[in-house]
Amino acid sequence: MAGIFKPGRLVVSALLCLGFWQFGQGAYIPAKAWLAQELMQRAWIRTGAGEERAVPWPWADTWPVARLTSKARDVDLIVLAGGSGRTLAFGPGHLGASAMPGEVGNAIIGGHRDTHFQFLKNVEVGELLGIETARGQRHLYKVVGVDIVDSRKGALVLDTNAAMLTLVTCYPFDALEAGGPLRYVVTARMMF
Repeated sequence: MAGIFKPGRLVVSALLCLGFWQFGQGAYIPAKAWLAQELMQRAWIRTGAGEERAVPWPWADTWPVARLTSKARDVDLIVLAGGSGRTLAFGPGHLGASAMPGEVGNAIIGGHRDTHFQFLKNVEVGELLGIETARGQRHLYKVVGVDIVDSRKGALVLDTNAAMLTLVTCYPFDALEAGGPLRYVVTARMMF
């Protein structure tokens, strides 16, 4: 009888280990996104105190450039400089070729659909978004458009006569594979 239980225990142990490993894999990305935002909040405080390019961790090649908020969606995110995949793994990123938030032109911020920009799927025209710049200026933007765009056929406009904010993420939100050609684009105009 004792010989029967040993293989059974081995199978149960292996299944438990596999289950914990799968759980860890599923929790890794959200945990990393949460921890990164905590570290970036601290860097944002240093930025407000006058430190230029306050990196959130010693080896970071990015720094906070703005804070994005949505009271309607309970969102408070630090926006990092740059739009590389490495930057977007930690938080939304401001594309350097675009205008800075609060300035005339189109400020473009990208983020991942399954972490920081998941809230975009519920944003509606007329909602308000807040931006705080690294210099402490606060601006309010009103959403004027929500579109699905094929990135192979269209491009985002950089030069505008008004201060605009464009938030971009992959689409659809529930896609099994990341990186398809469709983008979910939320456009907002600065009110003040």
